[in-house]
Amino acid sequence: MNGVKRICVFTGSYLGARPEYLSAAQALGRELAARGLELVYGGAHIGLMGALADTVLAENGRVIGVIPDTLVDREVAHHGLSELHVVGSMHERKAKMAELADGVIALPGGIGTLEELFEALTWRALNIHAKPCGLLNINHYYDLLLQFLQHTVDEKFLKAQYRALLLVEEHPGKLLDRLAQQEGPP
Repeated sequence: MNGVKRICVFTGSYLGARPEYLSAAQALGRELAARGLELVYGGAHIGLMGALADTVLAENGRVIGVIPDTLVDREVAHHGLSELHVVGSMHERKAKMAELADGVIALPGGIGTLEELFEALTWRALNIHAKPCGLLNINHYYDLLLQFLQHTVDEKFLKAQYRALLLVEEHPGKLLDRLAQQEGPP
């Protein structure tokens, strides 16, 4: 997969309101394992995060979790992972996940998911890294966000070339295919 061996996935510590979100997390987990791609994620065993990790593990895939010590009890750290890194802060968590991963995907989630995705995308636009960034738009969850991003382009706060760095698909396999084909930053 074009040098992409580990995918960092940002997603919610809740399951969300629709069963499609859980189904998508599980489908992505199966795709990752089938392709021999390792999962890097936030280290919890709850919500979509946990469902994704459990699916990869059930398919004999490799899962690396990264969780701050303050969230080990609160997010209930997953202790059945291939590796679990306990770090001192959220900043260290994001840095460690960025260090370990070759690409980024966001599934549905809340403000933490958005913050993590936008940091990774910003760093890509600034050429701090060349890791592809993708958005799995399950059940049109991110449609309003995508409209807003187009608004930022229309209002000249974001160049279209940087908006184009965020790859968007509704199906896990298609998104993984596109991440594999992504070239370095413009």
